[in-house]
Amino acid sequence: MSSIGVFDSGVGGLTVVAALRRRLPGESILYLGDTARLPYGTKSADTVVRYTQRNLAFLASRGVKAIVVACNTASALALDRVETSLPVWGVIEPGAQEAARVSSGSVGILATETTIRSGAYPRALSRIRPELEVQGKACPLFVPLVEEGWEDDPVTFEIARRYLDPLLESGVDTMVLGCTHYPLLEPTIRRVTGSRIQLVSSAEEAAAHVAEDLARLGLRENSTDAAGEARVDLCMTDSASRFESMARRILGELETPPEHVNV
Repeated sequence: MSSIGVFDSGVGGLTVVAALRRRLPGESILYLGDTARLPYGTKSADTVVRYTQRNLAFLASRGVKAIVVACNTASALALDRVETSLPVWGVIEPGAQEAARVSSGSVGILATETTIRSGAYPRALSRIRPELEVQGKACPLFVPLVEEGWEDDPVTFEIARRYLDPLLESGVDTMVLGCTHYPLLEPTIRRVTGSRIQLVSSAEEAAAHVAEDLARLGLRENSTDAAGEARVDLCMTDSASRFESMARRILGELETPPEHVNV
């Protein structure tokens, strides 16, 4: 069976893989973590476009049937500038659509500095609901805290408060977790926001869109036996023990060790 290709600059996109597995248990997934070139969030737009094109070409060479760009930075800067014959989804448009659906008027975007500077989420939200008030908040410490395994640490809670309190004081009713690492911080973020704030995961919403579109395109694996055959294969562009340990935290037991590849 042909796999769904997924790539990110590192391990954060594995939250998209986890969401895809929940929605599409019969689909195999080939994941590429571009660990040799991370983080994308500090790179120029031209560099991110170049890396994205290479990643798409690598996944296509492995015979995938469709690709998810599970990186908010690449989704913001590169999707409109790369070429492939395969169906491709980013993570920004699905997250924006859900935020526009649930918000009562004011949306906060939590993301990397590059994603915030790109303005991709405000543009997407404006196309859907021009009247929405949108505020962006760069949260640069969230990714390293996740990769240290400090999701539940008191330090992380205090940092989340520093980031989120201004948004809460301004009256936002919805927050978009606009980086694929951030769903791992959702319990901590929820402790700060309380239950009154709607939290939208770009990873979950992207997976929902992929599931719908694969069915519409006739590419969805429909076999009732497929779930037993489906597998997740992981590739990375730089050897790193942290990649494998993070993969186990997000996905559970791995079927095979990650493969080191050149892209």
